[in-house]
Amino acid sequence: MEFVLHAALILSLVVEQSVDKMLFFKSLASLAALVSVAVASPIESRQSATKCGSTSYTAAQVRAAAAAACQYYQSDDTAGSSTYPHTYNNREGFDFAVNGPYQEFPIKTSGVYSGGSPGADRVVINTSCQYAGAITHTGASGNNFVGCSGTS
Repeated sequence: MEFVLHAALILSLVVEQSVDKMLFFKSLASLAALVSVAVASPIESRQSATKCGSTSYTAAQVRAAAAAACQYYQSDDTAGSSTYPHTYNNREGFDFAVNGPYQEFPIKTSGVYSGGSPGADRVVINTSCQYAGAITHTGASGNNFVGCSGTS
């Protein structure tokens, strides 16, 4: 909303100082386009830092893993010869901030997962590429997951 107020103030200054009517209409069209984008953009769940077991991930690492998962999913591809990303059925019943269906993808402390051993930790996105949360096998029984910090 603050953006819209700033844009309106700038537009009023342009109108006051401009004698060229064409500049006014170009400015008005640009402002209308910006406001429509700002208003129409969905609010996505923010990827924040998380801790899975004793392993901490920065917000940048979480974003990178979620972005890679999205790219592979949208390309109908997988990382290397792995099966990731793949469907995550949420059998554990996590209360994610975004609706499914979901995809899970490994998160690594160094770089972005590109195949091989996935480790214990995952990011979860939905099929619209919105971040849902982070989960781990660490501390879970069998092949189940528990939530990393921020995921319950």
